[in-house]
Amino acid sequence: MVMPVVAADIDQQNHVNNTVYVRWVQDVATAHWRAIAGPEAQKMIRWVVLRHEIDYKAPAALGDEIILRTWVGKATRLTFERFTEIRRKSDRRPLSQARTLWCPVNARTGRPMRVPMEVRAQFST
Repeated sequence: MVMPVVAADIDQQNHVNNTVYVRWVQDVATAHWRAIAGPEAQKMIRWVVLRHEIDYKAPAALGDEIILRTWVGKATRLTFERFTEIRRKSDRRPLSQARTLWCPVNARTGRPMRVPMEVRAQFST
């Protein structure tokens, strides 16, 4: 997924604000889920973040194009670990790496739920 850096992303230090990285992590996770999960799973399962860990390597600036890449790591009964890599497109320089723990919740009840095995298999690494 490629995202442009726009003026609204820039903070007082003249680079992309940390909160934008969190948004990008969530945006690429959502896009990945929608691209792979079937319609029934998308209807039944929602995701909430339990934890974000982000390591910042280099700043992004206005006009940069950013490459977002994500994959699922370890899955337990009620958590899915997801990794995200953020790079500048022009030089492929790593800008940040993130590890997020997501919890699947039942879309109807809002309560944590186990992910069906067929859905788990689609996202296994």
